[in-house]
Amino acid sequence: MRPILSFAITLLCVLGCPAAWGETMRDSVELKEVTVVAQSYKDVIPAQVLDGKELESLQSHSVADALRYFSGVQLKDYGGVGGVKTVNIRSMGTNHTGVYYNGIELGNAQNGQVDLGKYSLDNIEAVSLYNGQKSEIFQSAKEFGSAGSIYLQSKTPKWVGGKRTNLRVGVKAGSFDVFNPSVLWEQRLSRTVSLSVNGEWMSSSGKYKFRYRRKTPSGAVAYDTTAIRQNGDIQALRLEGGLHGYMPRGRWKAFVYHYNSERGIPGAIVNNVWRRGERLWDRNTFVQGMVEQQLSTAWQSKVNLKYAYDYTRYVNNDEKIQRVDNTYKQQEVYFSWANQVSVTPWWEVSAAYDFQYNGLSDYKDVHRWTHWLSAATAVSLGRKFRAQASVLTTIVDEEKLQEKTAPDKCKVTPGVFLSYQPFRCNLVARAFFKKSYRMPTFNDLYYTDMGNAFLKPETATQYNGGLLYDLTRRSGVLRFLRVGCDVYYNEVTDKIVAYPKGQQFRWTMLNLGKVHITGVDAQASVTLALPWEMELTTKVQYTYQKAIDVTSPSDSYYRHQIPYIPWHSGSAIVMAVWRGWHLNYSFIYTGERYNQQENILYNYTQPWYTHDLALMKEFTLGRTRLKATVEVNNLFSQDYDVILNYPMPKRNYRLGLSIDM
Repeated sequence: MRPILSFAITLLCVLGCPAAWGETMRDSVELKEVTVVAQSYKDVIPAQVLDGKELESLQSHSVADALRYFSGVQLKDYGGVGGVKTVNIRSMGTNHTGVYYNGIELGNAQNGQVDLGKYSLDNIEAVSLYNGQKSEIFQSAKEFGSAGSIYLQSKTPKWVGGKRTNLRVGVKAGSFDVFNPSVLWEQRLSRTVSLSVNGEWMSSSGKYKFRYRRKTPSGAVAYDTTAIRQNGDIQALRLEGGLHGYMPRGRWKAFVYHYNSERGIPGAIVNNVWRRGERLWDRNTFVQGMVEQQLSTAWQSKVNLKYAYDYTRYVNNDEKIQRVDNTYKQQEVYFSWANQVSVTPWWEVSAAYDFQYNGLSDYKDVHRWTHWLSAATAVSLGRKFRAQASVLTTIVDEEKLQEKTAPDKCKVTPGVFLSYQPFRCNLVARAFFKKSYRMPTFNDLYYTDMGNAFLKPETATQYNGGLLYDLTRRSGVLRFLRVGCDVYYNEVTDKIVAYPKGQQFRWTMLNLGKVHITGVDAQASVTLALPWEMELTTKVQYTYQKAIDVTSPSDSYYRHQIPYIPWHSGSAIVMAVWRGWHLNYSFIYTGERYNQQENILYNYTQPWYTHDLALMKEFTLGRTRLKATVEVNNLFSQDYDVILNYPMPKRNYRLGLSIDM
């Protein structure tokens, strides 16, 4: 109770002060809708951002596709349109990565991870990635707990020239029998309230050619076959609706989201087994809302609410094993109350309380109640120095089958973030230290043939230092230049890792004990204004990571690179724009790595890389805008696996047409 009592006293002191301070605070500002699509020095640790225009140019289908272009990110992709796609930042693990949709974290019953392949970019305005945490203190307590955060901002209706209705209809089709129609309708209901409705259907047979070639440790060819991937089909429906409203000195939002899919799980290609009988049904529904209000000249308050229901059914009809037909139902209730007070024009403090209930039923009844309590402060001394500090208390209570499984868990985790601009030029030095803590998920602990009830909670410590140079010009050839580099060191204790156990839905979960991660993230971006109305933008990202298991010197894999973490990875994007034409080239590289704990020849996994090309043309007919696209992905038809024995598609094509009215 001591952490709760301490936080309650702090909260009462913070929230009780504004009335006494009165007019000594800075002038009030009416809150208006602001979408951040670029880095700013107001961020102590700036985000990596892809906004709507860049996302359209890349022609990425899902959020997972877009995240491949961020430095420090590892993507696990099991192939095809319907393959599971998960991501982790700086080798910290998927569950240390918070994925936030319109400010509230996403959860999922499947594998205890967020399958980012489910979240289409059709209704996404911006994708942002933060290392450590988002660089502001006016946020929910839970947001202070992630080692890295991904923010998905849905499209906000924009009204130009007195319009009251926006309508966009689009369709994409291509290889693997892909058929992907979508519609977006936005309606202005009043001067302060707007409605948006978005729907999308995805259908694909998932059949694509691949080459399966394996050598023995002696170098002899064991298999060398070309085949067609089977059981990778998907039928998926996504529906979203949102209300956006403004009120005097505040704003509010409400969203409803529903995803319904049936897909085949093709499984691993092992010992000449080419087909599996696994099927997966997902129904994910959530309703969430946010109210933000300026209560006085100094005090802002924000409330978030969410209810989510996830249904997963997994069937395995493989004749070689016992038939499996399991159903999992998970519910989530979430509440957050965050407050920020401006003590002076250069000093702000915040306090927040979050509560979340999670329940897993129909196989093993499990209930978890989690409380997060945070306090934070931010100091800004002109342009030169900015600092933020936070402390988060996490309290977890869990029950299984109506019996206590373990004592209540309580953990306090601090974080400190600094930035300094030493000269009058746009060079900024930044650094941060942070501790984070995460409980094993229900899936880690309890799922059939996968869970490990003896898993320990995972603790991570992060250290980061870096430089960023930014230049923006309104004239001349060079219009924009950004160069940045970060060096980091992470320590993870009782690191939880998961890797497939023959079947994609079934995983092996274990604690590695202790992992040390040393890395470098480098990025550069340049925009040139060329003759003949041409604009050229180039972005380059590079990551080096050494993530080694240092649990025990007696282990055969002591100081070996942990599974599926490459030493070298990177990406490059080139975008050319000329009179409505857009030509986009992208390159992604993932270096050598190992697929098991021991770094031996038998577990070696080769590097892979892909080249993608897209051509887009925009037409305007009166008030109607048309956009046609042609894409060629994996241009040189490379044979590669992101995850061993899960072959990825060779060269494939996609056509698209959208109409905005």
